[in-house]
Amino acid sequence: MTIEEQLRNTVIEAVEKLYGEKVDEKTVQVQLTRKDQNGDYTVVVFPLLRVSKKKPEETGADLGNYIKEYLPYIDSYEVVKGFLNVNLSHSYWIGQLNAIVKEKEFGFMPATEESPLMMIEYSSPNTNKPLHLGHIRNNLLGYSLSRIAGSNGYRIVKTNIVNDRGIHICKSMLAWKKWGEGVTPASSGEKGDHLVGRFYVLFDKHYKEELNQLQAKGLSKEEAEKQSTLMEEAREMLRKWEAGDEEVVSLWKMMNSWVYEGFDITYKNLGVDFDIIYYESDTYSIGRDKVLEGLEKGLFYKKDDGSVWADLTDQGLDEKLLLRADGTSVYMTQDIGTAKLRFDKYKIDKMVYVVGNEQDYHFKVLSILLDKLGFEWGKDLVHFSYGMVELPEGKMKSREGTVVDADDLMEEMINTSREMSRELGKLEGYTEEEAEQVYRMVALGALKYFILKVDPRKNMTFNPKESIDFNGNTGPFIQYTHARIKSIFRKAADKGIPWSGSAPSNVTLNEKENNLVRSIAVFPNVVKEAGAAFSPAVIANYVYELAKEYNQFYHDSPILYEENADLREMRLSLSHAVAEVIKKGMWLLGIDVPERM
Repeated sequence: MTIEEQLRNTVIEAVEKLYGEKVDEKTVQVQLTRKDQNGDYTVVVFPLLRVSKKKPEETGADLGNYIKEYLPYIDSYEVVKGFLNVNLSHSYWIGQLNAIVKEKEFGFMPATEESPLMMIEYSSPNTNKPLHLGHIRNNLLGYSLSRIAGSNGYRIVKTNIVNDRGIHICKSMLAWKKWGEGVTPASSGEKGDHLVGRFYVLFDKHYKEELNQLQAKGLSKEEAEKQSTLMEEAREMLRKWEAGDEEVVSLWKMMNSWVYEGFDITYKNLGVDFDIIYYESDTYSIGRDKVLEGLEKGLFYKKDDGSVWADLTDQGLDEKLLLRADGTSVYMTQDIGTAKLRFDKYKIDKMVYVVGNEQDYHFKVLSILLDKLGFEWGKDLVHFSYGMVELPEGKMKSREGTVVDADDLMEEMINTSREMSRELGKLEGYTEEEAEQVYRMVALGALKYFILKVDPRKNMTFNPKESIDFNGNTGPFIQYTHARIKSIFRKAADKGIPWSGSAPSNVTLNEKENNLVRSIAVFPNVVKEAGAAFSPAVIANYVYELAKEYNQFYHDSPILYEENADLREMRLSLSHAVAEVIKKGMWLLGIDVPERM
């Protein structure tokens, strides 16, 4: 039972004994005391005045006296208006510190076979282009959420849906067929997803040229688009693919295989993975069957041109296209099919889609349609909606080839990490191989932390140079703090200074030490909060504050040079606990921390 639960239960007991009425536990608010006030925990008295029929100060004093009498580790209390601030004894905090050091799973609630199952979908790339900066934010959020949810007692299935069919795929295929001259990743030395993405951009270039020529003849933009022979060829290729044309399907398989090999390299370098991958080419027909089934049941309707629609005006929305006039599917159809496949295979208790906020409407509609089709879980799906990520230069456009490629960005980050580390002389004495491992760890830590520390629902601007700074709210600063603590223990071993693995109970903590123990003690609550809010930013900002607090303590308090052996033992225990919590917090973000820097 946590200290918050013990305090809450004792206050409930006190109210019943002192005032003769039992109150609901939701009425009793227990929180950490504000840093500008004395105390460790605060009981909010105001909601209890209805029962006590006394002034806030008098009620606070009544409760304070009762708590101090029945909880032996309460050292003192102070009533400030409607707030009861309680101080816990030094022996209590030393006991907490020793328990944290011993508990390997501190902060985490591992899943069991009976735990609820959460499936998290993230990445969702198209096979017509390589992964870019936007995909990086998506993958990092999804992967971090899977670790956070798994540490909150969920069984996790990480999943990816690859959009491997559709008009955009046919654009790359058609461009390669027309202008590729048989080039392959092997013949060009170009990564497969990059090669295919280059032809997607090439298609758009030729398409724009054709539109300009048609408009120069006096056609409007809309008329030119309708008369484009290039776009018609792409549409015809899609129709042939859906009809199973052998030549088109063969080209599609070959080019997609190039892309998958490229994706696998990017995912590995980024440090993310999946338990199961679905492909739109496998799921769209299942979705189409469900839509046609819904049409027969009168859930949907068909227009004169043969297209199938859902009328959602009674839900305050509009009409939604489900099948085009030529019978081809749309994204909504695919999502219906994928959902059916997933729930047929897994007993999913919570389905989470990690998709940008430009798709808010899409998932609102998907939830309603799944519910209409009889899938009870439809209305409970979670759309983890996140904001867009841009560079200081502005927005990116795939068709125009102005996106920030994920591979290029990671390489740039590693180069920047290498340059900065060498300038600062942080890795002197390392072998070249050891140094390269740290450069990569710092670079990816910088990238991941900079993206994940931002409230996921907000748009953000990613600044590579700013992210890799060794000072301030950055990944490298936190990684360096962990390495600094590890260095203390290496020096202790070199000097023959022992550490028993626990702090003596007779030590008196100073203010900074007390605050540090209190900070690491709340880690389990932070993990729960991040899970409930679906927010890696909660973890990121907690770990930064902890690292900052530890560095202030480190500068003010000698550790290895402390002459009092008991005090030195306590500070080593405190340092060890901080390092472990930093490592766990960064692990939840998908970030590794070096032992040396």
